[in-house]
Amino acid sequence: MKIETTLTDDALLKLIGERLAQLRLAKNLTQLQLAEQAGLGLRTVQRLELGEAATQLSGFVRVCRVLGVVERIDALLPEQPASPIAQLKQLKRYGRQRKRASTRKLTAREPKKWTWGELS
Repeated sequence: MKIETTLTDDALLKLIGERLAQLRLAKNLTQLQLAEQAGLGLRTVQRLELGEAATQLSGFVRVCRVLGVVERIDALLPEQPASPIAQLKQLKRYGRQRKRASTRKLTAREPKKWTWGELS
C-alpha cells in the first residue's frame, strides 16, 4: 500500500509499523535483537510494529502532515520486495507471510582442534 495524505493517522501508523517489521525481517533480526541494538524495550518495538499509538511517533506523523511531507515517509521506509526464494517459499506456505526472523543454529559440540603429531 502506498503512503498518501488521505490515510488516517491510525492507518498510517499501522502501515509504518508493517514497513518497520518488513525491514527488520529483511535484516534477519528478531524483535529482541532490534530492541537491544536500538536501546529500547521489547514491548516498545512490538508496539511500533503493531502501529499502536505512541506519543512520539504520533507526533512525528502529525508534524509530517502539517509540513506536507507524509508521502516522503515512503522514501524513508520503502516497502521491501520479496526475494525470489521468499516468493517460492510463500507459494509453498499457501500465502502465509513470514512473521519471525531465523536464528543461528548452535552446534551441539565444537570441532576438536588438530595439533601436530596427532593421527586421524
